[in-house]
Amino acid sequence: MSDFLLELRSEEIPARMQAGARVDLEKLFRSAMKDAGVTHGDVTVWSTPRRLALIARDLPEATEAVREEVKGPKVAAPAQALEGFLRKTGLTHDQLTERDGIWFAVTERPGQKTSEVLQHRIPSLIFQFPWPKSMRWGAESESTGSLRWVRPLHNVLAILGQDVVPIDISSWANVYSKSAELTEIKITRETSSVTSVAATLGHRFHHPDAITIGGANDYEAKLNAAHVIVDHTVRQDLIREKAKAVADAAGLTLVEDEGLVIENAGLTEWPVPLLGRFNPEFLEVPPEVIQLTARTNQKYFICRDAAGKLANAFICTANIAASDGGVAIVDGNRKVLAARLSDARFFWEQDRKKPLAEHAQKLDRITFHEKLGTLADKVERVAKLARWLVESGVVKPTLAHPELVEGPHATVAQSASTSSARAVEELAAQAQQAAELCKADLVTEMVGEFPELQGLMGGYYARAEGLPDAVADAIRDHYKPVGQGDDVPTAPVTVAVSLADKLDTLASFFRIEMFPTGSKDPFALRRAAIGLMSLVRGNDLIIHFGQAIRLGWLASETDDRGLSIQVGHFLADRLEALLRDDGVRHDFIRASVDWNTNIDGRIDRIERRARSLQAFIGTEDGVNLLAGYKRAA
Repeated sequence: MSDFLLELRSEEIPARMQAGARVDLEKLFRSAMKDAGVTHGDVTVWSTPRRLALIARDLPEATEAVREEVKGPKVAAPAQALEGFLRKTGLTHDQLTERDGIWFAVTERPGQKTSEVLQHRIPSLIFQFPWPKSMRWGAESESTGSLRWVRPLHNVLAILGQDVVPIDISSWANVYSKSAELTEIKITRETSSVTSVAATLGHRFHHPDAITIGGANDYEAKLNAAHVIVDHTVRQDLIREKAKAVADAAGLTLVEDEGLVIENAGLTEWPVPLLGRFNPEFLEVPPEVIQLTARTNQKYFICRDAAGKLANAFICTANIAASDGGVAIVDGNRKVLAARLSDARFFWEQDRKKPLAEHAQKLDRITFHEKLGTLADKVERVAKLARWLVESGVVKPTLAHPELVEGPHATVAQSASTSSARAVEELAAQAQQAAELCKADLVTEMVGEFPELQGLMGGYYARAEGLPDAVADAIRDHYKPVGQGDDVPTAPVTVAVSLADKLDTLASFFRIEMFPTGSKDPFALRRAAIGLMSLVRGNDLIIHFGQAIRLGWLASETDDRGLSIQVGHFLADRLEALLRDDGVRHDFIRASVDWNTNIDGRIDRIERRARSLQAFIGTEDGVNLLAGYKRAA
């Protein structure tokens, strides 16, 4: 038994493609060995920016001979059946075996050396590799049959045990043959001029010379000695530990970012985290902007100080152990980050020169959907609905201690009633104002540069111009909850705006019959429905969806009741999924949905009925009732 080592060394592989490439390499290798009848043990796949490596354990010296037998038609069958069987097997009539009045096609495939199998299967694997994006290069790129790879492929290292498997990629060409049953890739071999050698290259700067590899057992150690950590998981662990260590040494706390750890590991072969500082004047920019600038543009970690606030510090990951300890590297990265933060600060200052209401005027230039008008039209609908949600009592103000504002002779009840009415009017006005401004940041410079900050920047701009905190918070959080697991807003203004926004999205697209189908949901209507139901359930809201849809905020020429029933059924389906996740049995939910004849109305009753039914069936009376029903049925 021998171990097999395969290394495909190329120019830099994008970090985002490396995880998928590891999966594809293992999958293709296992499939190729299975088809060839080669058994093997564990398979390990590693990646660095410049190489994909695979080690397969315990391969046999040769494959066993295989005898295959395919049953055919009866001897007495019509001639057409026999002719079809011969075409299928590729045999002639005299090559068939007759047994018990039935024809059999018996073929024997002799054993083959594993090295020969690998020699022919590995090039096929390379030519079929499914990179998301690939390229041709060199003089051979003029031919459409030339090799495509993510970046120019420089070397193939293939060693079985201690013997090099001779592989010549440059002499292989793709030949595609199509048949009625399938399309397959066949690889034909021409003359061989270059074969793989038992050598690779180390780190681009620390060890650019060739390294002789003895086999799978010394591959990782020899590369490590050449400043290449080939195991991506080891690089990830090293980045986590050293980034935290340099932050701790400076009295700071590292903001953990697993995605950034993986990306930095995909960008380096010898990662060295280094801490740098930027001008503290940039801290006047919202911290989320600084973090996104550092993360997205430069792949830097950020840190917080002892008070938990964003510190003027960043951690970059170098790909070299510099002789000066990284001073020059940090200085260069600091200058680049400063330029990026200067742009962010410019956007921040420019956007605040206009109030959000002025920014919102540009929404009439942005199409929401060709059949649904502009974003300004959507905002108008959402604002009207948000106010109705408050005035109809769906979303209520929180009044802990209403003041006695009606004078010394007023009763407590009268004063409380007046205060409550004023609170409702104030809440309705704030909900309408927040809804009218909730999309205004979409046309700002900052959100144009960082779309991920939509909503968040609107909240900052609203607070900066002195709008009420409740309005600013609603603008910031009105997209929430974004799917299951996200925080559910509870502030009344935010709830009203978020609920109105999601309900408008659902009813609008249902009105123009843009329904989700199968796995396709281009307008994220399922996510909007789950968010809407999470708001209703998380805040114990009682809402008649049919009334909201028939309110008139949708200028619809269709049957409004039919529209509300469609939306109601869709919401009921999403509620059913949420309840199943909460442990409510499917049949209890289904019974409660079927009972809800007014599906365009209060679907919150579905959950109440389902939970009540589940609780009742678990009691002695419930068990007896169910037994009696079954007996009668």
